[in-house]
Amino acid sequence: MAEADLEVVIRQLAKQQNKGLMAAVKSRRNRYISLAAKAKDKEAKERYKQIAKNIMLQGAAAAKRLQISADNAADSYARSMRHAAAAPPTQKAVKKTKT
Repeated sequence: MAEADLEVVIRQLAKQQNKGLMAAVKSRRNRYISLAAKAKDKEAKERYKQIAKNIMLQGAAAAKRLQISADNAADSYARSMRHAAAAPPTQKAVKKTKT
């Protein structure tokens, strides 16, 4: 079934995007954690740690929204293909010719 294959492709692409997004989020988080380790005063360390925590929370939320959106698109596609397969075939309009 071709429609199942396209549904799988939609889900795979979303999974790849999700992995890329989470890798970028973790990279950014690690940057702020390293800044916290290098900070001189306690206030700066806490600020950088809080920024790192917020980055991870926001990134995880964005990744979840991306995954949900892709799942909705794949489910919608599959549903429309099932609906189209179940629908009776349409007849083409026949033009009457004048002779």
